[in-house]
Amino acid sequence: MESLSGASREAFYLLLSGDPELWTVVGISFSVSLRAILIAAPLAIVVAFVLAHARFPGRRPMLSAFNALQAVPAVVVGLTVYLLLSRSGPFGNLRLLFTQNAMILGQVLLCFPLLVALSHAALQALDRRAWETARTLGAPPWRAMLTTMHEVRFGLLAALIAGFGRIIAEVGSSLMVGGNILGATRNIPTAIALETSKGEYAQGIALGAVLLALALALNMALGMVQGRGEMA
Repeated sequence: MESLSGASREAFYLLLSGDPELWTVVGISFSVSLRAILIAAPLAIVVAFVLAHARFPGRRPMLSAFNALQAVPAVVVGLTVYLLLSRSGPFGNLRLLFTQNAMILGQVLLCFPLLVALSHAALQALDRRAWETARTLGAPPWRAMLTTMHEVRFGLLAALIAGFGRIIAEVGSSLMVGGNILGATRNIPTAIALETSKGEYAQGIALGAVLLALALALNMALGMVQGRGEMA
């Protein structure tokens, strides 16, 4: 108990003192995950819109595939990206392995199916007549699509929050393709895994507290978004 209480006090000190190593890890984690969600979201929402409003052969199998891909473990995604970017892989000449760009690619692949599935559910819940009415009134397809998305904006925002929560806490993909390099690719989950494996619990507890605070904030934001969506 004394060891745990001492580590907790040290973790609290690290958080308040602005420890550069700790906050560098936090900054990298947020930077990588925010860029990943911003890259994945636009295409995922467009794909979800097409699946919700278009009728074409293979639509249902595609939707089933996106739903199934949500359950793929992060380490499997990491292994796939690693094999693609390794020296013997098809994209090895790009030299992206063990960089933040590789981590972003892994996180994009992780959150994309989730974003498509949740965005599709939000769009599917909207009366199809909203799209048809906009088209009847002479709106071009892109304008009608934006109008439809505006109607389900709270559902789409909830999908973005859920997708960000999925990737900010993943460890398998980031560890495999990022290499856990201090000051470059070490993010919150990989740093926690490293520090606890070395028996140095203070930084692990401090980073865990940041991740826990983020999880609580995301859940509160998701609840507020869903509440506003029900009131709208």
